[in-house]
Order: sequence, then structure tokens, then C-alpha cells
Amino acid sequence: MKLLVKGGRVIDPGNNIDEICDVLIINSKIAAIGRDLPITGDEDVVDAGGKIVCPGFIDIHAHFRDPGYEYKEDIITGSKAAAVGGFTTVCCMPNTDPVIHNGPVASYVRRKGEEAGLVNVLPIGSITRNLEGEELSEMAELAEAGCIAFSDDGNPVMRSDVMRHALEYAGMLNLPIFSHCEDLNLSRDGQMHEGYYSTLYGLQGIPAEAEEIMTARDVELASLTGARLHVCHVSTRGALHIIEEAKSSGAHVTCEVTPHHLTLTDEAVGSYDTDTKVNPPLRSEDHVNALVKAVSSGLIDCIATDHAPHNVESKDCEYAKASFGISGIETAVPVIMDRLVHTGLLDIVEMVRLFTLGPSRVLGLCLGTLTPESKADITIIDPDAIGRVDPAAFHSKGKNTPFKGMELRGWPWMTISGGKIVAREGRLV
Repeated sequence: MKLLVKGGRVIDPGNNIDEICDVLIINSKIAAIGRDLPITGDEDVVDAGGKIVCPGFIDIHAHFRDPGYEYKEDIITGSKAAAVGGFTTVCCMPNTDPVIHNGPVASYVRRKGEEAGLVNVLPIGSITRNLEGEELSEMAELAEAGCIAFSDDGNPVMRSDVMRHALEYAGMLNLPIFSHCEDLNLSRDGQMHEGYYSTLYGLQGIPAEAEEIMTARDVELASLTGARLHVCHVSTRGALHIIEEAKSSGAHVTCEVTPHHLTLTDEAVGSYDTDTKVNPPLRSEDHVNALVKAVSSGLIDCIATDHAPHNVESKDCEYAKASFGISGIETAVPVIMDRLVHTGLLDIVEMVRLFTLGPSRVLGLCLGTLTPESKADITIIDPDAIGRVDPAAFHSKGKNTPFKGMELRGWPWMTISGGKIVAREGRLV
């Protein structure tokens, strides 16, 4: 099987490529990259003129809810949403039922992803059993079953001794700990960022310090153990400062940011639309500006969606009772393209790095490049395509997006997974 992608602007930060050229795929692998590759007649040809051709995008932080919460999302619908959203690899968080805290559950997630046959679905094992923060999960068994990291995401590990031991064990397995940095003693019962607008809107606030205190603790423990720590969904200026200092000191610390934390502020909560309710919360403008500066400077390692789909009942209620989370895997690329790239706040090459080489390095996996003989995972973007966000058209079961109705410029045009076209112009193939 041959596929020739012709005439696109190929951007591959891992190989320092940024030029108009062709990409040849043979038997599910990258065979060649070059100018004016010949058409022999025995290949399918994709005209990528005017498009941006990239290594397949990687989402290292998503919730596919399967097993246990399939009414919110399952691995098949999540894979469809990922493919249409331009992602070829998705890492699934363990807050399922049962929790991904042993080998059989991790194997189930991998097998369901393979059966879906659309994108690479990689499980993340839990740090502790049942996400309770007390007893470590079967970490070696999880690694053997294919987990690529450990996290209690959605739940911080409040006990410092447990987090230290988790980092030590993960270090022996050479896998990262993904940390949800939140001090529950400060954030408990909070609904939005603590500040001017929480006072104005009459909602219980979550202070930035709840994130920053736990970030500081986990960074110190990473330095103590020498293990790899990845800080999830960074949202505050203070947390960025802590991470920057840790990196400067040589600690193995990486971090991610979400599209919604880069583009929305806490003022958006004034509509009392529960689709704006997310944890960590949408922050004030000064924090958002610091995040944008950090992605542009290279301090932030990758962009992750924190895709958190919910059923209607979980969101169609009063703000205080609504579930936290945004369904974001189908809007991540156009949000970043429209709000950051087209406004000049983020260079397109840096954006591609944040979705490819960056997450690949965090995971320590051979993904995110177009190196010959590597798996042919490719994301093609139409930088000028304009579309309106319509949750009713989502492939995800979760329709909970604060971007609904917004007109955005720059959408995924085609997704190629393992040499096979799986999505084109918003439709599954």
C-alpha cells in the first residue's frame, strides 16, 4: 500500500524540516520525504497544496471514560473524536471504573483502542489504588501491560510520603509521574478562580496557591528522587515560575497547558454556563498572559487537551453542582490556530512542536516525527479553513464546550494513522 502526500508545507521539528515537499508512505511507514517525488501510478495521491503537513499530533492527557463511564465517552467514540480532531495518539487517564490500577484493566484499554483501529490509544496507570492516595498501585504490572506513565489525575496525591514512594518506583521503571497539582485543603468546594470575578459572580473561589503549593512540593520530591515529573494542566503564573526554576536546576520536570487555559479567562464564567467549569479553573488575565508567553518561549513542553466529556445531566444543572471538565479534543487545533497562531502570539513551527516532539519527549517514546521507517502517523492542517464550533456535530459523546458557536480559522484537514487515512475535513473515512 502506497500513499503520496504532495506539495504541502512539511513541518517536522524533530528533523528540523520546514519546507514545501512530498511525503511518501509505503506499508504504513514513512518511506521518503523530498521535493517532487515521482508519481509511479501505483499509489494514492493526496494533494496537500496550501496545507501544513505534520507528524501525527499526540494528546498526552485525555479521558475516554472507558471502562465504567461509557455513557460519557467510550474508547470508540473517543478515538473517532481524536481522529477528526487531528490526533493520532491519545494517552488515557486512569479515573475509570474500575480504575486503571492493575494489568488487566490496562490491557483492556489497549485492546479496545486496537479494536477501534483509528488512533493509538495508550493507557496511563494510576499512582494509587482506586485513586485514594494511600496505597501504591501495581506499578510494575501496569508498566508490563503497556502503561506509559502514572497519574491519579482528577485527584491529587495529598500524602507527601506516598508521592515520594511513587516517584521512586516510577523512576526504577523509567516512567514519568503525571501530577495533578492541587491542595484540596485550599480548593475544596471551589467553583472558579478566586479573584475579582468570583466575588462579582458570587461563586466560591479556588486560589492560585492551591496549585502552586502542590507544584512546589512535587518539584522538590522530583529533585529528591531524581525521577521524571510531569505537571498536568498548568494554569498559574506562580506554578510556571516554580517549574522554570526546577528546570534550571536540572530536575527532570516537564509540564503541559490546555487550549482553554491559554485562551479563556475567568470572566467567561459570568454567563454561568457550566461548560466553563473546569479544574483547574479558568484563571485571570494575568495568568493567561503568562501561559501564552511560556508556550512561546519554550518553557511549556506540550499542549494537552484534558478532554473531559460529560453527559448532559452532569452539566445541565446549577453551577455549584455541575461536573468539572471540557470536551476539547475536537476543538484543540482550531482554538490554538485561531487564537494564538493567526494572531501572531505563537509561531506555527512551535505549535507543531508542542503537539508532536514535545509530548513525545515527555513520554520518552519514538513518536512525533516523520523520520523514514517510522510509523506513518500524519496530521494535515488547512490553516485557512474557517468553521463554526457545533457540539451537535461532535463525534465525542461529550458536547460540553465553552467554544460552542465560535467561528475559528485553521482546522485539521486530514488525519493519517499508520498509513491509513482515518479522517478528512471533519468526517471519518
